[in-house]
Order: sequence, then structure tokens, then C-alpha cells
Amino acid sequence: MTNRPKCVLDIECYTNYFLIAIKSIENGKVVNFERSTWSEFDVEQLKAILSKYTIVTFNGKRYDLLLLKGAIANFDNQLLKDLSDDIIVNDLKAWDAESNYSLPKCKYIDHIDLIDVAPGKASLKIYGGRLHSKRMQDLPIEPSALINFDERELLGSYCINDLDTTIDLYTRLKSQIALREQMGVEYSIDLRSKSDAQIAEAVIKKQIEAIKGERVFRPELPKDFSFKYVAPPFIKFSHPDFQRALGVFTTQPFTLDEKGNVLEPEGVNKLKVALGSSEYQLGIGGIHSCEKKVHYLSDQDYMVIDRDVTSYYPNIILSQQLYPKHIGKDFLTVYKNLVDKRIKAKREGNKVVNESLKVTINGSFGKFGSRWSALYGPNLLIQTTVTGQLCLLMLIETIEACGIRVVSANTDGIVIYCPVKNKALLDQVIAQWEQTTGFNTEETLYTAIYSRDINNYLALKPDSSYKSKGTYADAELSKTPTAQICTQAVIDYLQLDIPISTTIKMCSDIRQFVSVRSVTGGAVKGDKYLGKAVRWYYATNETGAINYKKNGNKVAMTDGAIPLMNLPDSIPDNLDRTWYVTKSELILKDLGIVLYNT
Repeated sequence: MTNRPKCVLDIECYTNYFLIAIKSIENGKVVNFERSTWSEFDVEQLKAILSKYTIVTFNGKRYDLLLLKGAIANFDNQLLKDLSDDIIVNDLKAWDAESNYSLPKCKYIDHIDLIDVAPGKASLKIYGGRLHSKRMQDLPIEPSALINFDERELLGSYCINDLDTTIDLYTRLKSQIALREQMGVEYSIDLRSKSDAQIAEAVIKKQIEAIKGERVFRPELPKDFSFKYVAPPFIKFSHPDFQRALGVFTTQPFTLDEKGNVLEPEGVNKLKVALGSSEYQLGIGGIHSCEKKVHYLSDQDYMVIDRDVTSYYPNIILSQQLYPKHIGKDFLTVYKNLVDKRIKAKREGNKVVNESLKVTINGSFGKFGSRWSALYGPNLLIQTTVTGQLCLLMLIETIEACGIRVVSANTDGIVIYCPVKNKALLDQVIAQWEQTTGFNTEETLYTAIYSRDINNYLALKPDSSYKSKGTYADAELSKTPTAQICTQAVIDYLQLDIPISTTIKMCSDIRQFVSVRSVTGGAVKGDKYLGKAVRWYYATNETGAINYKKNGNKVAMTDGAIPLMNLPDSIPDNLDRTWYVTKSELILKDLGIVLYNT
């Protein structure tokens, strides 16, 4: 890792044309290196830039960096194209490309790849849509084409647009990258291009290796590997449905598919239990309740209370002493040290250390299920998730036995509809559960919760803030925008009693009205090709829809849509605000709300 200035880099590769475009993040200066029948670039000048700057890419580890090394090695255009096709068409892995094409090491290159840092796996174009980048553009010329001299400008413009989108993404991720740099200094590992889970594995693996004095490798499990879930002795139930669920989990063997993923046993895959007015779906993942179109309001008689278990999975791992067999208890030594350090940092207000350790601790759990990870232990994955479900069922059973309703449950928490007069009793019941299990919970009060289903809801808080999930969540890097103004209008109506039409009418930000979608094979509007990532808004008097290029089928929810691949600074004159009012009213209906004054 270095303190070099940063630039973004992107590559376009054709049989007779090769382009490396580099743009400084600090001053916006662009430098192009072209190789074709009519031009040749200076490799030494390219190497000088790469030695001076940190290059930032999107998917560079798996593509751009490999092509860049080929260009530095003076590959001709045909060989560069062969390498490109091998990577894209034949899914050639980076390490095989390095070996098969004898690519140089180029240790002077300092590189950050954003693809694994960004949450919610997506293409660069979709991230551009989520970030409301100015222009969304697909590759304008087919990869198999031969490029003539006049088409250079078109490809250059496209490449610059990708660079600008990469800058937008880098800017949004600066705090995450800064955190990775801080952690990299502490652990002497370059973590800047790693996901949370990858960071967890790298940090934990390095510390375990330091203790053992030897390398730690992923285990090779036999094809017939199977195991059974072992319930902690404190898990006990009185309700027959819950007893049945415990029996299913502890008697059914778990096996793996050919990719090393845990298969859901026959008795587990449709396991549901019911208590009071709620039904719960269980499985190899987390518990979730099955409510639909319901809402609960706090008033003088009832309280809507959310109780989440603090650091649920990490605490299960520690309390149940779960560790990969091939690593041994050194895993727990390292893991507990990280948890203790995070608790200390949080208590002392050290935000950087707290956040870095949160990333490491929470990211490690997912690696139990990855056959390519040194932390791989599919039995540990099931031991963690099933224990989490059964412990929550214990809490639900105890609360319901006191005549208090649990109206929702999901992975690590429950929502309770509690009579005000029974709040002290509820607190006592939860405290007893915490003592029995060793877990702690955190309480959040809601003024109301509105649920389409367990994965899509709005929860309003007394301080006028809110929690939203699923289709109602705020658009961000992990969620594609879908006419976000409609959700905002619903929240304003429910929380502030503002008519739906007023919120829609008063909004002047075009970004709140757009929708973005990935379209397999690319989309068209009429005879105009739009690309594999499309942005649009709904317009008055607009007929037709956006269609799939490959078969002409309609792209869902695009009747009356006008593509908006270039984002304007102001609202289009033909924006159909009535469409957005109607959509908002449908959201209310999905939440089980009777409409008044919308």
C-alpha cells in the first residue's frame, strides 16, 4: 500500500484496436493509450504513470489488470483479444491467465479493485444507476467487430463514461476503503480490494497462522460428508409444534451438494410452526414469520417493541465453542480476542477500530459455508443458524405464555405487540431468557409497523425516523432505485398525515422518480438499443414499453416508461405524476391501509 495519487483505469479490447484510458481522480486529466493498425503507444510512458499512481478499477483483478500486463509485455492486438475472450467467454481465472499467458508480475503497480468492496453484487452500469450517475451507456460496438478509424471517438467516449462512473463509485466507497487501509496497516495485509467476508478470512487466517507457526488451508471434505445438528442442552419447549421442530432438526442428517453447499433435509425444507396468531418458517437459514398485509400501532394501551439480539451469530459461535475442526481451538482464541477488542473500542468511542472489527467479526460467519475458504465448516454454519432459530422460538414461546403477542420474527430479532400494563412483565421474561442463553437484546420502540410481508415493511419511530426493508428500503449501493418518491410519499402520509398527491407534486428531484433495472441480453425502446442496464421514468401519453432485445418481451413495470439514460438537471415536462400517486396508493393497499385524503 502507498500514498500515491489515485486514477481510474478502464480497457476496451478488439481484434484490431486496444485502448487503455486513465483519468486522474484529483484533477480529471485523461490519458489514452491506443494500439491499432494506425497507432502504437509508448510502453515506458505507461509504466511511468503506473509507477506514480494508484490505479482504481471495477473488476480489474479479473480483467483489466491482466490485459494491462499483456499490453506491458507487448502482446499484439490478436493475442490481447485472445486473452480477453479467454477471460470473458471461457471464464479463465486470473491465476490461470497469469500462468497460461506468462504475464509479467509488474510489482510496481498499486491497485484497488472496487467490485468486491461494493455491496450487493451488480454491474458497473447498475451501480451507476444506483448512484444516479449522469450517463448510463452500454458498449456501443459489438466485441467481435473490427474498429475503423472514425469509431475511435465513440469508444473513447464510452470508456470515459465508465471512468466517470468508477469515480462516482470510488467516491461513495471512500470511507470503506479508508477503513480497509487502516486495518491493512494494523494487520500488515492489503485489504483495500476485499469484501467484508474476505477481510474476515484474511485477518483471522493470518492471526491463526501466527499462533500455529504454519499455513492454514481449506479442508477437503469427502463427497459423502454428513452431520447432525446438536442442540444446546438449555433449548427446551412445551409447545408440541416447537418440540416437533427441535426433533426434526436433531434427527435429520445434513449433507452437501457437489459444490459443497449444505442441502436442506426433506423434513426441514417446509418446516413451519405456529403459536398464537403467528406462523413461523424455519430452515437452514434464519427464522422468519409469515405475516402479510398487517400493521400495528402504538397507543395508550399497546406498545410496538422491537427486540434484536446483540451480535447474535458471533455470540452463538463463542458460547457454543464452534470452530473449524481442521484449525482447532486457536480459531476461538483469535475470534474471542477480536470480539473483546471490539467491545473495548465501542466502549471507549474508538469508531475506526469498532467498525473495522465489526466488519471482521460479522464477515467471518459467511465463510463457514464457502468451500473455498480456509474457515470452511458447513456443520458450523448449520449449528449457528439453527441454534439462532431455536433460541428465538424459546423466547417467543415464553412471551406468548404470558399473554403477550409476538407479531413478527426474523433471523435475530422479534417484534412484540405488548399491552402497556404488561411491559414490566415482558422485560422480566426477556431478562430470564438472556440469563438462560447468555445473549443480550437491544430494544427499539416503534410508533407503528406496516408490513407487506416479513421482508418488506416500514417501521416508524417516535423521533420521526424510520426503518425500512426490502422494496421500501432507501435506494443505495445495495438496492436499485424504483420510483423512490412513492415510498417517501407513503412515509409522509403515515407519519405526518401529508396527502400522497402533495408529496408527489412538490418533489422537484428527478432522481426520486427514476427506476433502474438490469435487463439480460439488453433492452430496446422501439428500434433504439438501450443496453443491459436501463433507467427510466413514467410519462404522460407515452405508449408502449421497454422490451428485451433478444425476444421482444416486455420488461416488467415499463408500460408508459421513457428511457432516461442521460440524467437531466430538471424534471421533464411530461413526467406523469398521476402514475406515481397511483403507485403510492397501491403501496398503502399492500400494507393493508385504508386510504384517506391521499
